[in-house]
Amino acid sequence: MTAVAEILKSKSDHTVYAIAPQDSVFDALQRMADKRIGALLVMEGDTIVGIVTERDYARKIALLGRKSTATLVRDVMTTAVMYVGPTQTSQECMALMTENRLRHLPVVDGGKLVGLISIGDLVKDIISEQKFIIEQLENYITGSH
Repeated sequence: MTAVAEILKSKSDHTVYAIAPQDSVFDALQRMADKRIGALLVMEGDTIVGIVTERDYARKIALLGRKSTATLVRDVMTTAVMYVGPTQTSQECMALMTENRLRHLPVVDGGKLVGLISIGDLVKDIISEQKFIIEQLENYITGSH
């Protein structure tokens, strides 16, 4: 089982993208599009106050006929942000994400934000781990080294 710290190290981009609660939803969407990501942490200084996702836009803006340019991030963000620590395993994270229907988890160590993992990061890690196990089993069965 891989620890979250190892998953973070393996990411090609360690940047955690964020937005302020007083920014517009349009600004959040623009940043997500520019960075090719599906969520932004909502930060006040170093404090996580929420998360805003493409799903929030679809359900709380588009479907309700609101305007993204006239709506603030604070009005649509999720405030009950779940997070994990760097020592938690990929399996623990996957269970948390599945149970709570999440796609992104901030990683916090000692009260400080150290990264963000996505469901894609976890799937990539689990596939890599399974591939390694399969290779080891094939080597054991065939007797090769």
